[in-house]
Amino acid sequence: MFAKETYIQRRAVLKKQVGSGLLLFLGNDEQGLNYEDNAFRYRQDSTFLYYFGLSFAGLSALIDVDEDKEIIFGNELTIDDIVWMGTQPTLHEKAGRVGIAETRPASELAEYLRKAVLGGQTIHYLPPYRDEHKLKLMEWLGIPPARQEGSVPFIRAVVAQRNRKSEEEIAEIERACNVTADMHIAAMKALRPGMYEYEIVAAMDYVAEKNNCRLSFPTIATVNGQTLHNHSYHNLVKPGDLFLIDAGAEVESGYAGDMSSTIPADKTFTPRQRAVYEIQNAMHIESVKALRPGVPYMDVYDLSARVMVEGLKDLGLMRGNAEDAVREGAHALFYPHGLGHMMGLDVHDMENLGEIWVGYDGQPKSTQFGRKSQRLAIPLQPGFVHTVEPGIYFIPELIDLWRGEKKFADFINYDKVEEYRHFGGIRNEEDYLITETGARRLGKKIPLTPEEVEALR
Repeated sequence: MFAKETYIQRRAVLKKQVGSGLLLFLGNDEQGLNYEDNAFRYRQDSTFLYYFGLSFAGLSALIDVDEDKEIIFGNELTIDDIVWMGTQPTLHEKAGRVGIAETRPASELAEYLRKAVLGGQTIHYLPPYRDEHKLKLMEWLGIPPARQEGSVPFIRAVVAQRNRKSEEEIAEIERACNVTADMHIAAMKALRPGMYEYEIVAAMDYVAEKNNCRLSFPTIATVNGQTLHNHSYHNLVKPGDLFLIDAGAEVESGYAGDMSSTIPADKTFTPRQRAVYEIQNAMHIESVKALRPGVPYMDVYDLSARVMVEGLKDLGLMRGNAEDAVREGAHALFYPHGLGHMMGLDVHDMENLGEIWVGYDGQPKSTQFGRKSQRLAIPLQPGFVHTVEPGIYFIPELIDLWRGEKKFADFINYDKVEEYRHFGGIRNEEDYLITETGARRLGKKIPLTPEEVEALR
């Protein structure tokens, strides 16, 4: 938690931005894993954390802008709770830590909302992403889940604040990035042919836990790097494999790190692996060079894709004009995801509020394969924290589909691509803060160039 003045100031800015109505914040409840008392790891809603800082289950909050009231709703612990969970601060004590003077029992929230609706007051809420939130909104406000889209003025006000990170937030993100880097370095040092993927995951988990961190998302650690979100760890690492890792730590305050690395199972890359890795490295380096305020991040994505096309042309995998290939979408056979996303209290920051508001400022997204997965398109601004994570992949099923359709045959040499059918995938990722004059990498440096990777191996 930050000082209570931080939360008081955040709420004051929000009230001024929205202007009127009642702002409803739904904290997260516990969720059963396979029965109610065996729960998933608890994680508070990030927007609730941002404005109220309390990581306790069963809380909700209201900011009544019209009446100038701020209220936290929840229940005091019973003796049964204390027996099983130990002594905790009272609800009033918890609220006082973040500058809230008024607390009420959870049961009174529904009546407060009912009176507000009868009085013609606008109820602002954020798009729900958990089933218990959807049920509460249906019960309290009579809105069916299919129509629970959230209040646009509320969404835009939250995004405007959370998109620009304060100095104290940046410090927390950098702590998370430092642990994240240590996780990757530990994996790079440990990996050897004959190990199972889960052994590398265990080495990374150990680094996170010993630094009092949790994972900011389920770790990707795989010899099948062509599968973008591969959360299976059962494969045996063999000589000649490429091993792709995408993993991050989350510090106690909730702020996240997110990095990727690709390493050879052997001590050095094969000539073919190194050639493709050099192209992906150039995509990354040129993207970082382009980071500065005012540059649309979609333009940086296009730059990274053009660099890739030129490199793949040298290997005989692509042909034609790189700009035309990227504009038409031919590059997405090898690069089917975006260049990066916002990062903060969520590893994909505020994704529950909608990418169209967080990364596009309300403008429509592209529907083009590959480009549609670019989560951040707007001009970069000081205080933005985002990832840079270009990749190159050879996905057999996608290759077969496009080849069968003769898709982009003017740009793609499918006969040559077939030689790389079982290559896998390469992704490297760092986290950057946009400054007044450019950009700064957050966290310790992890090996990026092939020389750096091989030196650590």
